[in-house]
Amino acid sequence: MKKDLKPIDVKDFETKIFKLWDDQWFLLSVGDFERGYYNSMVISWGSLGYMWSVPFAQVVVRPTRYTYQFINKYQDFTLCAFPEKYKEDLSYLGSHSGRDEDKLSKTSLTPCASDHVKSPSFEEAELIIECQKMYQQDMDPQKFLKEFIHTKYQENDYHRIFFGEIVHILTCQGHEEKNK
Repeated sequence: MKKDLKPIDVKDFETKIFKLWDDQWFLLSVGDFERGYYNSMVISWGSLGYMWSVPFAQVVVRPTRYTYQFINKYQDFTLCAFPEKYKEDLSYLGSHSGRDEDKLSKTSLTPCASDHVKSPSFEEAELIIECQKMYQQDMDPQKFLKEFIHTKYQENDYHRIFFGEIVHILTCQGHEEKNK
């Protein structure tokens, strides 16, 4: 399906942002597609916005996740959103670790080269956001201002926050239409 995607200027990108994160999810992928060394994980926490005069995506990864070693080593990442028919594949990827198995081979998703970064994107994606890392910081539980946040960290495995400058977006007409 990647052939049906078209580049869009970042400033022209529109979506129902909360629906995208909470209902549709993203597949975060990090590594070197060409070398075949990368990992992907499903995420539903993060943000898209504008910081330091550039568009950015903010993602968080726990140190216990296999993807953590990749996102600390490589300088870019991709976020891919998929049509509803791939929800089962995303559920599988979200509940299995690439540390234990080649989990992508158990899905119908096809990794492919990205246009501007080394991390892979996916042929079946209806939205691809390519990012270059520009900031990272570990969460500090002393700074949580709402008590409920502590309940999200029963294992004290606080996320590392990553900001990536959005350098390229590809989307299809179907995604744009359903998310306006």
